[in-house]
Amino acid sequence: MNRIIEVIVAPNGETSVETKGFVGAECRDASRFIEQALGQQTGENLTAEFHQRQQITQQQREDA
Repeated sequence: MNRIIEVIVAPNGETSVETKGFVGAECRDASRFIEQALGQQTGENLTAEFHQRQQITQQQREDA
């Protein structure tokens, strides 16, 4: 799957950044420079991909 960072600018000037194709916290690392350029973050919605990766990592630690 291709990795995409989508920036949406609403008519009122509000922006949102959405990542696709990233696993776990990779999305935060990939979009950090855009988020910093846009200014103060007002919210965050994490996708199922982010949480799925977190669960796998935690499970691997428990099995070790």
